Amino acid sequence: MVAPNDTVNFTKALLMGVPLPAKGDRFSFKDSRVKGLILRVTANGQKTFQLYQKHQGRPVRVTLGTFPDMTIENARREATKAKGALAGGENPNVAKNRMRQEITLKELFASYMERYSKLEKKSWRYDEREINKFLSHWFNRKISDISKYEIKSLHISMREKNGLYQANRMLERIRAMFNKAIEWGWEGVNPTQGIKKFKEQSRDRYILPNEMPLLLEAVDEEHNEVARDYILISLFTGARKTNVLEMRWEQIDWHNKTWRIPDTKNGEPVLVTLAPEAEAILERRLKASPGSPWVFTSEASKTGHLNDPKKAWIRVKQRATLKAWSDDPRLAAVIQRASETLPDDHDVGTLYAKVEADCDKLGLELPTSLMDIRLHDIRRTFGSYQAIAGASLQVIGKSLGHKSQQSTQVYARLHNDPIRASVNSATATMLSLGKMHK
Repeated sequence: MVAPNDTVNFTKALLMGVPLPAKGDRFSFKDSRVKGLILRVTANGQKTFQLYQKHQGRPVRVTLGTFPDMTIENARREATKAKGALAGGENPNVAKNRMRQEITLKELFASYMERYSKLEKKSWRYDEREINKFLSHWFNRKISDISKYEIKSLHISMREKNGLYQANRMLERIRAMFNKAIEWGWEGVNPTQGIKKFKEQSRDRYILPNEMPLLLEAVDEEHNEVARDYILISLFTGARKTNVLEMRWEQIDWHNKTWRIPDTKNGEPVLVTLAPEAEAILERRLKASPGSPWVFTSEASKTGHLNDPKKAWIRVKQRATLKAWSDDPRLAAVIQRASETLPDDHDVGTLYAKVEADCDKLGLELPTSLMDIRLHDIRRTFGSYQAIAGASLQVIGKSLGHKSQQSTQVYARLHNDPIRASVNSATATMLSLGKMHK
């Protein structure tokens, strides 16, 4: 049993089970790991993390956040930061008092980026880009003036114009910014409270076995060699888009045939085994870009490496899809006529658009084919073919750098396919032997 002023190791189970004081009373107890970190508990059940220590000879309390909204790990981190500020002569309460004054969304956004996103999130560039893109019309408004109705309306509007996934990510960003404002001393109410995200479905699209030959043929015909090799390395390693784009020669171990990705989404390095086909592509790239630290170098890019292969990927999908449509005699005839009416040097995008328009006039329905495949589906494709080949979920997860088994569960159904084939084969063999006996 925890008693007032006790010094204990803060754990989630301990803090959840702390008995409440009598009505009108409150007590606190101390963390044994971070000196000065305390938890104050009131009769109504509110549990508040604070840093309590002397500053310039006077006791100072710095409120950090409430449990369980603020985790113990974050409380310890914030307490350490506050102690550092006090040691440097700065009282964090002064900054909080400034935050209590009315600030604009633009000011909150700037604080959010500098004090949290850029320090804690690998995806901070997405925060910077998306918030500037979708919330700039609110930048000059006081944050207390932004209503729940307006945020809900934006959420719905973004679903219609940009899709439910982007709408949900923006709702998460707005919620996070207001939560940080409250944590930093703003005394308002988070206007996103009660706004639910749209229901999302786990995506399981991958390049199917009957589509793979078409895609590989289309990739081979891509004139942008850097983008072409990027797509192939993505396909043969299953690595994330950003990691492949930022691949450096110093990360390649030619002797052990591995690629070490030092910084990944889950915060841990990943060692990728290179197949002979991937090695051959890397050797080709090395000869094509001598002296560059980047594997997928680009002189047109400010970073020095390929930034976005989107245009090349669209061309590849269009070529592959036209090849798939050609299996239908009616569509093959339309493609042939469209090709004959265009100049000899026409590009695939022009042909694809012409075929779409001609089929629309003829009332022919075009199957989606490969056009719904996204670049991230290439990563899922690698794991899917491992599953089809009989690899365990543990091996698939390790090769893809998954930190949790949940991320690998999407391959569970595919992983059963080799087992099902073996069971069916065994059954057929038994039945065939029975027929022979007769």
